[in-house]
Amino acid sequence: MSGLPRQFWWLWTSTLVNRLGGFVVTFLALYLTVDRGFSASYAGLVASLYGLGGSIASVVGGVLADRVGRRATMLVAQLGTAAVTALLGFVTHPVAIAAVAGLVGVTSNASRPALQAMLADLVPPKDRVRAFALNYWAINIGFGVSAGVAGLIAAQGYVWLFLGDALMTLLCAVVVFVKVKETLPAVEASATVDEEPAGLGQVLRDRRFMALVGLTFLLGTVGQQGATTLSVDMGRSGFTASQYGLVIGLNGLLVVLLQIPVTRMMTGRSPGALLAAGTLLMGWGFGLTAFAGSVGFYALTVTVWTLGEIVHAPASMSVVADLAPARARGRYQGMFSLSWSAASFVGPLAGGFALDHWGGDAAWGACAVVGTVAAAGYWALLRTRGTVRTAEVLVEVVEVEGPVPASGPAPASAAAVRSSR
Repeated sequence: MSGLPRQFWWLWTSTLVNRLGGFVVTFLALYLTVDRGFSASYAGLVASLYGLGGSIASVVGGVLADRVGRRATMLVAQLGTAAVTALLGFVTHPVAIAAVAGLVGVTSNASRPALQAMLADLVPPKDRVRAFALNYWAINIGFGVSAGVAGLIAAQGYVWLFLGDALMTLLCAVVVFVKVKETLPAVEASATVDEEPAGLGQVLRDRRFMALVGLTFLLGTVGQQGATTLSVDMGRSGFTASQYGLVIGLNGLLVVLLQIPVTRMMTGRSPGALLAAGTLLMGWGFGLTAFAGSVGFYALTVTVWTLGEIVHAPASMSVVADLAPARARGRYQGMFSLSWSAASFVGPLAGGFALDHWGGDAAWGACAVVGTVAAAGYWALLRTRGTVRTAEVLVEVVEVEGPVPASGPAPASAAAVRSSR
């Protein structure tokens, strides 16, 4: 944990505060089906609209992070999230619930590309995997605590979940406003490299990166079942909100305990092998849910797919950091976030439909199949990992080492930057 910038730790703190109050998304499907009496298909539709809003926000938030700044984008998104999350707890009409859930998806996901771009701005290349792992660790500390506590709060009334989530998001915005400074690189910092400003078109033409986005989307549709289909499946089987909260909270607890040591073990491993292994564990972990009939077995399935998540998350973040030029970090991170946001639209809808029409065995079996396909794709894409473009390396040297001479060879540290990636 040593050697990282002070501002990184304030961002880490803001992430932790935000996730400590992350009650609503985890319990939204259970709230709609058990407390409000809606069908699993409707719950899946609402969760999908949340994902649709997130898909739009991922791209827009990435562009704004590169144009108006990381900090401003985060603050506007967080304040908006606090307002619409509180509103979601009080609307009752099915159409209104669906519409407000979509707004929550827009506001809550708009800050993600800005945060990830800011982390890449702050942390030198050699420390980025560690920094992203630590931030992911904070996410899961908050998630583990909030999931366990939320079940108890829900027993007193679901409206308190919405108000608590809104309050913690507001506190997150306060931390960013008081302690976090803008990190958007000045145009002059990249002027020594003959490089046109990157736009969305450049991101879309990066075939290797877009293939990564597509595979991550497939995996994301599987991962979404933990927050939607799993809760509905357990509710139909007679388990309570508190029992679901404890089972899903195990996900965050295991990440808290294992993320750092597993990340150390992953050092130097092939990213293709890591992503393939993590994806298989996630797919087949969810597939095992078809055989679950007790809280203990549900907990076992969560353990398996959580191990896959622990392996996959920092490895995928490292690959994205490798491929993103400094002047387009927001856009690349936004497009990568889009894969998860789009999955949060498709995944719940598909899971709810499969559960209603074909039953749990088909839904969980499909997770195993999709996970296997995505794992094979990661392996084929990243068996040999090319180096980053010279211009991108020089941009990193500008940020970390100082100005690069206009002519002549790059400094020796450029090789070190490249190898550290």
